[in-house]
Amino acid sequence: MNHTIFYPVQENRNERIVSLRQLLKNLQVPYKMGDSVAVKLHWGERGNTSFLPPLYAREIVHWLYDHGMKPFVFDTTVLYSGGRRTASDSLKTAEDHGYSETYIGCPVIIGDGRDGRDVIDIDAGFTHFETVQVTHLVEKADGFFIFSHFKGHMASGFGGAIKNISMGFASRAQKQRMHSDVHPILNKDDCTMCGICVDVCPTGAAHIPKGSDYPEYDSDLCIGCAQCIGLCPEVALKILWATDATVFQEKLVETTAAVWKRIKHKTLLINALLTITADCDCWPGHNPVITPDVGFVGGYNPVEVDRESLLRIGENIFNAAHPAVPWKKQFEYARYIGVSE
Repeated sequence: MNHTIFYPVQENRNERIVSLRQLLKNLQVPYKMGDSVAVKLHWGERGNTSFLPPLYAREIVHWLYDHGMKPFVFDTTVLYSGGRRTASDSLKTAEDHGYSETYIGCPVIIGDGRDGRDVIDIDAGFTHFETVQVTHLVEKADGFFIFSHFKGHMASGFGGAIKNISMGFASRAQKQRMHSDVHPILNKDDCTMCGICVDVCPTGAAHIPKGSDYPEYDSDLCIGCAQCIGLCPEVALKILWATDATVFQEKLVETTAAVWKRIKHKTLLINALLTITADCDCWPGHNPVITPDVGFVGGYNPVEVDRESLLRIGENIFNAAHPAVPWKKQFEYARYIGVSE
């Protein structure tokens, strides 16, 4: 099943819930009575204000309960510093953003475990990855519901279902493997020597050498998390691709493809085309909205759901936000390795 379903939304928040409910009613349920269903979502970085409010996740959880399922919500820890680097910090951020068991109505967990080690290696067999390392939930859960906030992203151009599965299911090690081609390059003319890039770097790769006013970046220590690039207030840092810029897109798709092989017959997906910002919900502070709210897209394949989302929003929005990012490669490569079939 590769078809998608779209429901538009109005500005009224109650009407948005009505649209989501209509979409849910029209989805074909792939789960069995009593199945444990893992709802994958992103509850936003600490200090971020553009993440999806938890009422939509609560609606999905209640819908799953109504169908006799046992839902739980999860995300995985991240590479960069902030409010989601450790399991305890991430759960605190979730609670602060309203993603609590009390409000959502089901358990809220960290998919890679309290210590980041509840992960497994699964077969991939692609150009960049023979195997990928992901949350053990791909084997533990009976079913999955991928709920994604569709928006821009500085490295992938856009972030939706493909990215929610690839980065969202990945272990910290797998995240680093995908990010290994992303490194910062400084434009000194724009740099104000504020030191924020040094403060936020989780590995010490960003540093100010003795006798210098400007920061430098140790490529051997850099893990490619791109936090310095995203948080630079003067936009003085850009992405320097260690290889061809399309490699990152391919790595995202390969990780998604490996996971999708395991979960495709027991998974539903919805993209929320709301609060569509230039960058992802990983960044604290101001993240400008680049187009009005559109609606919800649901379906049964991450590539098709993302493709429909781009069609509904308009690809020029993302071309303008990230003109140098070859995001179309995701669709070309997904077709090449068979994810969209």
